[in-house]
Amino acid sequence: MRDIVITLIVLASLPPTLKRPWIGVLMWVWISVMNPHRLSWGFAYSFPFAALIAGATLVGLVITRDPKKLPVTPITITLILFTAWINFGHLFAFYPEEAKEMLSRVNKIMLMTLVTAMLIKTRKHIDYLIWALVVSIGYFGVKGGIFTIMTGGQSIVWGPPGSLIEGNNEVALAFITIIPMMFYLMLVSENKWVRRGMMASMPLCAIAAIGSYSRGALLAIAAMLFFLWLKSPKKMVPAIVAVMMIPVAVAFMPDKWSERMDTINEYQEDASAMGRINAWKMAVNLANDRVLIGGGFNLWNGITFARYAPDPNDPHAAHSIYFQALGEHGWLGLILYMTLGILTWRKGSWVIRNTKNMPNMKWARDLATMIQVSLVGFAVGGAFLSLVYYDVPYYLMVAMVAVGALVEQALAKQKAQARAFAAAVPPHSAAIPDLT
Repeated sequence: MRDIVITLIVLASLPPTLKRPWIGVLMWVWISVMNPHRLSWGFAYSFPFAALIAGATLVGLVITRDPKKLPVTPITITLILFTAWINFGHLFAFYPEEAKEMLSRVNKIMLMTLVTAMLIKTRKHIDYLIWALVVSIGYFGVKGGIFTIMTGGQSIVWGPPGSLIEGNNEVALAFITIIPMMFYLMLVSENKWVRRGMMASMPLCAIAAIGSYSRGALLAIAAMLFFLWLKSPKKMVPAIVAVMMIPVAVAFMPDKWSERMDTINEYQEDASAMGRINAWKMAVNLANDRVLIGGGFNLWNGITFARYAPDPNDPHAAHSIYFQALGEHGWLGLILYMTLGILTWRKGSWVIRNTKNMPNMKWARDLATMIQVSLVGFAVGGAFLSLVYYDVPYYLMVAMVAVGALVEQALAKQKAQARAFAAAVPPHSAAIPDLT
């Protein structure tokens, strides 16, 4: 039954996508982030829905007359440069044949990210994009939170199978980064049921993150909640939620959860933590040897570790977005990747600063603030996970670009109105009659 429902939804979306390709972007986000077909058990499980939707979106992009110019901003330019550098480095990768599948997957993500930037233009489009992300990840967060409560935290929460966030650590970070988007929807929605739904979903996603037994998630959620409190226009709401939620959730978890979290302070005695440090040192040594290009995809194996790692007998995945980018794409690749985050942050700060006296753009200020909060969570949690190519942060970057463009338009309109008003009103001196 699930196979039929998912197939019908996708097929029904194709004709509208040809006329309005931004609908295809939303469908792509739903399929690629949530992976709903992986929740089925029949033919839909492995059916290439993403390729079908991407094809229809690209055709619609070509045949429609809707505005579809790629915004030329520092963020989009850096994204293109980062993608080009990944492809150039692949020519000199250690294992180019084995890495072809991953390269293809990354290129699809980057292509659809740029397509999203071309098609998401209005506030309605932006809000729909945020809703697509919230529904796609929030489904598993709410489900995982309820599961954690019902099982007393005895079982680990996992992500959607076959996705980049299938692992418990990865899905925990996804929950954390989507909570600020829920908070944004709660702030801007006029529907009381939406606000109530978001208020219920946020703590459930946080509980699900805790129930994942991810140590990095615990650090990320602490950093994010603190920053959320600093940036929130309604400081008491997140503060009260944080104060009430965290101690209760932590106290609710079993002893084995507490024992795992305690290893944060005793990382020297934890084999997993020391393995990550070994992988990080390997990435630095590799990048120093191949300064610009790195080693390419699929390099985290015994052969590479035997050449560059302090402990050649302990190969691990990167377990860090920073060291993953460094090892796979060299120092230049890391610089480009980090520049993306910095530019997105700066754009958010620009939006917040320039909309303080614009009541009609309060929604833009709220969204820019919450995207910054998500970036804090991803930057902290991502320091312990191999998620350079996780697509949600790229969609948030695109949302920030679109928000920035709308704010620029509003400012230009405001200045034009001010000039027109000044031109229509005569100088003060001319209005005073000459009495001499």
